[in-house]
Amino acid sequence: MTTSETREMKPAILRGLRHRCPACGEGQLFARYLKVKDTCSECGEELHHHRADDGPAYLTILIVGHVMGFALHGLFGYMRDDPLMLALVLCTIATGLALLMLPRMKGLVVGYQWAKEMHGFGKSQASRSALPEP
Repeated sequence: MTTSETREMKPAILRGLRHRCPACGEGQLFARYLKVKDTCSECGEELHHHRADDGPAYLTILIVGHVMGFALHGLFGYMRDDPLMLALVLCTIATGLALLMLPRMKGLVVGYQWAKEMHGFGKSQASRSALPEP
């Protein structure tokens, strides 16, 4: 890929949300629950450059926290007399929602980094092979 080409951010992010390669949209992004594959099986794009770190967790907590605030507000009137059941329902919703959202948020972050050519995603194959070995 030449440096004059720009990468579209919206398709890359949407592909990441669907657990697909941000470059082609065909190959699987994850080898396991949160383990990003080193390369795409379809297009050969190197994906090991990503640096998602804590970003997906922060985004997940932000969204789950807001959803849980609305859920608490809505459920409190119905379950006020049984606080243990309210706590169990809210904990179940929060845990399930967090487990569902975390890989999607990681895919979003990887797609964003690929589109913005961050952390080595922007280097072409020729420039990578021209670099001296350490």
